[in-house]
Amino acid sequence: MKARRNDRVSATEADGTRERQGDSGVGYPVGRDDLNGTLARVTYRAPGPPPDLQCPPDDLYEGRPQVRSTWRKHLDAKRAAERPVGKIDGLGARGQSMDIRNGFVEAVGSTPLIRLADLSEATGCEILGKAEFMNPGGSVKDRAAWWIIREHERSGALEPGGTVVEGTAGNTGIGIAHICNARGYRCVIYMPDNQSPEKVEILRTLGAEVRVVPTVPYANDANYQKQAGRHAAAVKGAVWANQFDNTANRLAHIESTGPEIWRQTDGKVDAFVSAVGTGGTLSGVSAYLKERRADIQLVLADCMGSALFNYVETGDAKMSQGPSITEGIGNSRVTDNLAGADIDWAEQIADQDMVDMVYSQLRNAGWFLGSSTGINLCAAVRVAKRLGPNHVIVTMLCDDGAKYRSRLFNRDWLAERGLTVPGSVG
Repeated sequence: MKARRNDRVSATEADGTRERQGDSGVGYPVGRDDLNGTLARVTYRAPGPPPDLQCPPDDLYEGRPQVRSTWRKHLDAKRAAERPVGKIDGLGARGQSMDIRNGFVEAVGSTPLIRLADLSEATGCEILGKAEFMNPGGSVKDRAAWWIIREHERSGALEPGGTVVEGTAGNTGIGIAHICNARGYRCVIYMPDNQSPEKVEILRTLGAEVRVVPTVPYANDANYQKQAGRHAAAVKGAVWANQFDNTANRLAHIESTGPEIWRQTDGKVDAFVSAVGTGGTLSGVSAYLKERRADIQLVLADCMGSALFNYVETGDAKMSQGPSITEGIGNSRVTDNLAGADIDWAEQIADQDMVDMVYSQLRNAGWFLGSSTGINLCAAVRVAKRLGPNHVIVTMLCDDGAKYRSRLFNRDWLAERGLTVPGSVG
């Protein structure tokens, strides 16, 4: 929870701490109330010198500016020694520190956790969404994209001026294209022709070479993922990102998403819910959270036309009836990223339930969200009802709805597939 300036102070204690309501305040957080109902109160260290090195009043140094200057140098040195890495003093009001990210890749992750008020109040649980649409490339897939490229750099397989090739439903490719631009690589994307045209346009705008290919099952050699792998093998200096089976994807969530959720909930998370495409998010977060508290429930949210609900519930990766209009989630196989993940149970969500959810969030709560997030929120509500009141449930707000305007937010397109827009939407 980030401190913000607010001069309305309820109390000033002798040791220099101040308490402010909500998420307002200035200075350094030193504690907070138990997470119950809402995130109620944060206690902040007041701005200014640490309690053990206070600034004497100016009139003590009248006529002796050199003494004042010497004291100030000692205080500045102390503050510099205590300054957190990545903070720059002197840029904020009253000499506060500012949180600075250096370039695109350092802006990936550390997304806020948002309370979904309507869903929380309806279920009696705290339903919290990880705002992954606030990543610089606009989705949760920025994390996997950066970790995969980083691992290829570290191994020496990806050298300056090289090429990154990937088969993607869109979001991972968008993250890869951004990072390739930031780090000086070419980007080639293979994409099935059943994805929204907005994603293709974004990728081409970012400078990626996009090859849209017919949608065929993974078993077919013409599958977009397999074509990407063959192309990477044939191009000198190219690497295949291979997000489905490259476990750097899972590592991204072990090293970033899982720790963030644990820290943001003060370890009070009771369940984590996530849709699965590659499996990296759910398996990585599961690995981190289960190591810290084995009773945290890890729940796979699945769309129709996927084998993963049956895989979790029965052990048999048998396809369910479909297809689904969702993009980037569901799978006919268990990927290397998903294999071995500690998952407690699965929820299967119909397309109409997902549509109802995203439109409800848009019109009643202001959130413009994509289809995979709709699946996540429907599943989170089911988990809340299964666990009962007073539990903390975290899910992923994977991306926003802008990439789905021509489909999910097109009433005629939905009607052609037997889906209806709930209520009266202008």
